[in-house]
Amino acid sequence: MPASPPVSPPVSVLFVCLGNICRSPQAEGIFRHMVRELQLHERVHIDSAGTAAYHTGEAPDPRTRATSARRGVPLQHAARPFQVADFDRFDHILAMDRHNLAALVEQARHPQDRSKLRLLRTLDPTADDLSVPDPYYGGAHGFDHVFDVCWAGCAGLLREICAQNAWDYRDVPRL
Repeated sequence: MPASPPVSPPVSVLFVCLGNICRSPQAEGIFRHMVRELQLHERVHIDSAGTAAYHTGEAPDPRTRATSARRGVPLQHAARPFQVADFDRFDHILAMDRHNLAALVEQARHPQDRSKLRLLRTLDPTADDLSVPDPYYGGAHGFDHVFDVCWAGCAGLLREICAQNAWDYRDVPRL
């Protein structure tokens, strides 16, 4: 009987914002949705974290959950702080803005850690600003905008990961 081809380890992705209750769990949920739609869920490990531990253990902000629910993207996450060990667990670490990227760079132990870091919006060719805006102190419209911005960045990330791994890639799932 011929041997099965070796199974490569899953690709791991971590989204990071400040408190891990708005932007990063939104991106996590969107990316998880996209990965499931393309039936890649066994090949990709996805999580999110915050650079601050303000909301450890809390569910995503109710406005984030409501926006996601309206768009058909379930969120199942409990906030957690970023840990230096995350550099060892994740292949891609995507910050939501320059402030959080700088906080992650400070925690990086060596160039290999830093090579995993970038802003999510660098994966969106239409982005005019590379930061995902923080909707926490604004109204519902801000959460809708963040959803759209995260969707575009996650679509770019999915295209890149599929290309890097020679995975069949049809198109980004639509809502």
